[in-house]
Amino acid sequence: MTFTEFVAQYELAIRLFFFFTVFAVMAWWEVKAPRRALTLSKTVRWANNLGLVFLNSFILRLLFPAAAVGVAAFAAEHGWGLLNYYTLPLGLTVLICVVAMDFVIYLQHVLVHAVPTLWRLHRVHHADLDYDVTTGARFHPIEIILSMLIKFATIIVLGAPVVAVVIFEVVLNAMAMFNHGNVGLPRWLERIVRLLLVTPDMHRVHHSTEDNETNSNFGFNLSIWDRLFGTYIAQPRAGHRGMCIGIHKFRQPRWATWLPGMLLMPFVGKISGYAINRREWSKTDDQSDPLDTSSEPGSGGR
Repeated sequence: MTFTEFVAQYELAIRLFFFFTVFAVMAWWEVKAPRRALTLSKTVRWANNLGLVFLNSFILRLLFPAAAVGVAAFAAEHGWGLLNYYTLPLGLTVLICVVAMDFVIYLQHVLVHAVPTLWRLHRVHHADLDYDVTTGARFHPIEIILSMLIKFATIIVLGAPVVAVVIFEVVLNAMAMFNHGNVGLPRWLERIVRLLLVTPDMHRVHHSTEDNETNSNFGFNLSIWDRLFGTYIAQPRAGHRGMCIGIHKFRQPRWATWLPGMLLMPFVGKISGYAINRREWSKTDDQSDPLDTSSEPGSGGR
């Protein structure tokens, strides 16, 4: 059995192994050395956040049984995609695919901040009032489906091989848990790591309620994209322990914490200002409930 055949055959087991391993490490790290004090019950948040994760996994398996790996295998079988026109070493092909797909994720992240309808979906992720390993997988099911379709299109255009897709999926899931962790690296290590990778301190800035901080640090894996496109902010103005996490209007636990509220969130409020173009806030914006006002919440943090 070749390496490619092994990866294709045991793709789900490989992904689950790395998911549970990284999740366990990050959960242990958060207990031993939390970066910030949590503001809500961890048990309640985890139950609802992970409930959303399992719901999304069920929906994806129901709609797309073959998942991204199946699309990669289908594209390879039919010779679709740019990389199927060239004979390159497998290692180079995997590197190109992982970097290219990471760039697409960056662009997708910017897009869901820029388009009002997409922001309404994406704000489910932003509305978490605390920031830890479970935040990294907290997305509305419709956004998850759209994200999967974008991933399918990217795989087909690239002609990404199965191995590259599995490696990218593992890296994406692991990095999402890592950079959403309620942890911090030593200062000297932080400076080195974030030259290449998105760290928890770097991505936490993006979860700020401050509009310009929310609209920065969109990367999930490679930090180069934010530096290259001018969306990089090094630190939050209020500091990592003093900054406010979440979205201004969605401060009530029924929206920010409980699963039914998360599922309904995209469908409440009237569209006006939204994340990437919002520049001013009023005290009314900060304190009002989305069901009691006709205006749309603006920025939040990812």
